[in-house]
Amino acid sequence: MTIIDSNRIHLVVGLALHVLVLLGAADATATETVDGQTTLSGRQNLRQLQAFALEHNPEVSASVFDGHAARARTASAVAARLPRLSIEGAYNRYDPDLRLTAARFNGELGAFGDNVQTTDLVLRLPLFTGGRLVAEVRAAELLEASADQRLARSRSDLIYNVASLYFSVLAQQRLIASLELSTQALAAHLDQVQALIAARKAAAVEALRSEVKLADIRQRWLREQNILAIQWQSLLNLLGSGTAAARFSLVDALVPPAVEEASVDVLVEAAHRQRPDVIATRNELDAQAARLDAARAGHWPTVNLIGAIGNRSMNNPAQLPSGISDNDRVSRIGITVEIPIFEGGRIAARIDEEKAKFNAQRERLDKLLLQVRLDVTGAGANLASALERLKSTEKAVALASKVTEIEREKYALGRGTQLDVLDAQNALLDAETNHIRALADANTSKAQLRWAKGETTQ
Repeated sequence: MTIIDSNRIHLVVGLALHVLVLLGAADATATETVDGQTTLSGRQNLRQLQAFALEHNPEVSASVFDGHAARARTASAVAARLPRLSIEGAYNRYDPDLRLTAARFNGELGAFGDNVQTTDLVLRLPLFTGGRLVAEVRAAELLEASADQRLARSRSDLIYNVASLYFSVLAQQRLIASLELSTQALAAHLDQVQALIAARKAAAVEALRSEVKLADIRQRWLREQNILAIQWQSLLNLLGSGTAAARFSLVDALVPPAVEEASVDVLVEAAHRQRPDVIATRNELDAQAARLDAARAGHWPTVNLIGAIGNRSMNNPAQLPSGISDNDRVSRIGITVEIPIFEGGRIAARIDEEKAKFNAQRERLDKLLLQVRLDVTGAGANLASALERLKSTEKAVALASKVTEIEREKYALGRGTQLDVLDAQNALLDAETNHIRALADANTSKAQLRWAKGETTQ
């Protein structure tokens, strides 16, 4: 088989796998319930796994509840600007005796005593707070928007992590399959060597060499199986079904990804616009600025509209003229003004605190923007490197396969040594391993680049 034939085979296999992915994407995600827990079944492609994870992953669910909490805080801030209606009661004891209600005209008789019970229906409406309530609503709204972006980033992280493990599992399965093929090839070669030994055409030590190599590949197979088991469990954890056994298989979709044509600067600019964590951090910075405005509003007067209607009563009044009741109904409406004169430095301290938090949040935004460039640059470099490795490893696999075939034929004709055959077989296994890992790295790097750019779709 020539190198050209090998390349054609790889191309046909890649196209076939791509068709399998498209067919799998059209199928609905198959699930079943095991021990009260929903898990996947059947053959699953990457998009189906990501969709299932977005629905069942605990971290994403926690971010959803964080969004609910943020919306509740916004509702609370908005409610602070609305009228408040409450029922208030009190009991007061006076010395000296006090009139139950104020006189409405000169000489009006009334009840006097040292205790008064009050029950009022009170309405309060803030008229002016120096912008404090407006700033608090603005901060709450920005934090609510930030929570939504944090949820989007959490979803993006999950999509990337599922993709990374998906490609790792596929690569591990291919590697194990390659080891199994190598084991079969060595076992067949061992049979050939034993036949030659029986015909007195080879030394017994050659069989021992083959058996040593075969044992080495088998223990390597066991090690790779353990790694695969760990990868499966990690994938199940991301899917939110970590306690259920894997009852599904993955569609083999390890095909070379497309090359990224855009420059780093263009990608970084796009990431600054669309990455949810960048948008969330900017919203949090604006929210902190609003909190600073709310703290500064503490120096301004507070004006409230007060309205109340209620009842006054007195037990055992000291003076109760004939015809006068010890109960009376009272209503009032007015405006209260509270002007801060001395707060012991509390307002100034809060302003300093919110200003320091604002400066810290601004520095965090600058740090995140630097991290974005590093993420994009690193993902782009990893993708370019993996694609170059794919080209070289594909050629290496084709050449190693041809060399192995030649060495086996030479050994069968008595023109080669067994060491040459074992070396060629080992080189082929290493080449296949490098190619499989390069393929997984390329797909993972592509997913990493999409994550770094801030793409939240699957």
